[in-house]
Amino acid sequence: MKTYFVDAFTNQKFKGNPAAVCIVEGDLGSTDMQSIATEIGFSETAFIKK
Repeated sequence: MKTYFVDAFTNQKFKGNPAAVCIVEGDLGSTDMQSIATEIGFSETAFIKK
């Protein structure tokens, strides 16, 4: 799984709100996604299936 950290709601570096985008190869259950989001620690975490 590749994970990217982005600055949401801004066009400037290190401004806005931090968010995580996780690109997954297969299906993840809601429990797994919640555990990953908790580990990352951002209020916004998106999961995109490749």
